[in-house]
Amino acid sequence: MSGANDRARVRLGLGCAQLGNLYRAMSDESAYAIVGEAWSQGIRYFDTAPHYGLGLSESRLGVALAGRPRDEYVLSTKVGRLLEENPAYTGVERDTDGFDVPATVVRRYDYSRDAVLRSLESSLTRLGLDRIDIAFVHDCEDYVEETLAGAVPALIELREQGVLRHVGLGMNFDKVLARFVRESDVDTIRLAGRYSLLEQPALEELLPLCVERGVRVMAAGVFNSGILATPTPGTTYNYESAPPELVEKARRIAEVCTRFGVDLPTAAIAFVAAHPAVESVVLGASSVAQVGQNVARASAEVPPALWDALVEEGLLREAG
Repeated sequence: MSGANDRARVRLGLGCAQLGNLYRAMSDESAYAIVGEAWSQGIRYFDTAPHYGLGLSESRLGVALAGRPRDEYVLSTKVGRLLEENPAYTGVERDTDGFDVPATVVRRYDYSRDAVLRSLESSLTRLGLDRIDIAFVHDCEDYVEETLAGAVPALIELREQGVLRHVGLGMNFDKVLARFVRESDVDTIRLAGRYSLLEQPALEELLPLCVERGVRVMAAGVFNSGILATPTPGTTYNYESAPPELVEKARRIAEVCTRFGVDLPTAAIAFVAAHPAVESVVLGASSVAQVGQNVARASAEVPPALWDALVEEGLLREAG
């Protein structure tokens, strides 16, 4: 395996929301091809969730990984949204949470012990596996007490039994994640969007706390949902239209990157990956070509002087 692929294997994970028909449908064959290309490029971390396509992402990922040596890859899924039969489904209803799938089931937010156990059992069935590596409690920012009392202790017990390797939390809210790191025995988090080339609020407390306590960070949302995803900044931030001042800041960052021969998405990946708390950068892909593009960008060399220039121009805060 080449040096570039070695780096991709260690630092890059495949986010599998697109496998659940995020925003648009894809065929089973396209989904399997994306996972196959990720594997051939050296990627060995795969992140999914019941939420992604009402279980479709998990089912497709399980098929795509079938036959792969189980000890050679890391797989994470999530708990917190329990999938249950939709009694109102008549054959025509579609999901309304961003996935192009029939609404045969509904999501129910539930962070109790029983719901966690039921959710993981269903996930294992869809994945066709007898264990997962990481279980993240998903988007529990409005259910902190329920999660501390139910979901986290249940997952810790499963970790102690060897059913899981790691227990974590995944969300977009750095201050809530910091509370969980302080108050519970989690060993990994999935941080989305709050540490990026555009903004770094997680430097205030969360990331230093993770370094101090040895909590591993799987970084997602490094493009802030689109504004940093292309060499010319996009106009989507946090899944909404970006404020003009953020678009302007991204444009100025892109200009500095260009001076150093680096495109904006490449810099966005490299910046996040460089933090000592970050173990993996998780990127989605909607095509085989995009997998290759992600790997190339994740493997590119970025001159350290770029970060100094961004700090000097007031576009990036210094770590620490």
